[in-house]
Amino acid sequence: MSIYELKPKFQNLLRPLTKRLFDAHVTANQVTIFACMLSLLLGSFLYAFSEISALFILLPIWMFLRMALNAIDGMLAREFNQKSKLGGYLNELTDVISDAALYLPFAFVPGLDPYVVLIIVWLAGLSEFTGVLGQIHGNSRRYDGPMGKSDRAFVFGLLGTIYAFLGYLPQWMNWCLLAVAILLVMTCINRVKSGLK
Repeated sequence: MSIYELKPKFQNLLRPLTKRLFDAHVTANQVTIFACMLSLLLGSFLYAFSEISALFILLPIWMFLRMALNAIDGMLAREFNQKSKLGGYLNELTDVISDAALYLPFAFVPGLDPYVVLIIVWLAGLSEFTGVLGQIHGNSRRYDGPMGKSDRAFVFGLLGTIYAFLGYLPQWMNWCLLAVAILLVMTCINRVKSGLK
């Protein structure tokens, strides 16, 4: 199970907006790059001001908007004939870059173990790599859970919300992050298994 399975319903809600963007000559690649640039800017901002907990309320808001933009660029590519090899590269690379930019500020939040955050960043990238390998070996791009991109967005959005409202993150949150790391390992294994079928 993964939050990713809700994507078709989310796309249906965004389809009218996607059509308007297409009519305005906005391309899938432009949306992809725009989302990545904003993720880098927000990640840099939160890193620079990681001690100001209230600012982390921006994270769950952006995580939701980023998921919407990711759905929109996919629909522009598939439904409006904008698929390209460059778009395929941009889609995968910007996701990994954006994830790293948005997760890394938590390495500087008091109470959290920075090494666990770094492990999660590495495993998140690895999980996307294993997902892409499904295509290379004659299968589809794998989005198997239990800790896919949408699930990670929910977890880190929730962490940002808790930090913003409490002003700190309790030490036991490190155990939650360790659980995320374990779930990411399971995700990699599941994606390899599914890709081999």
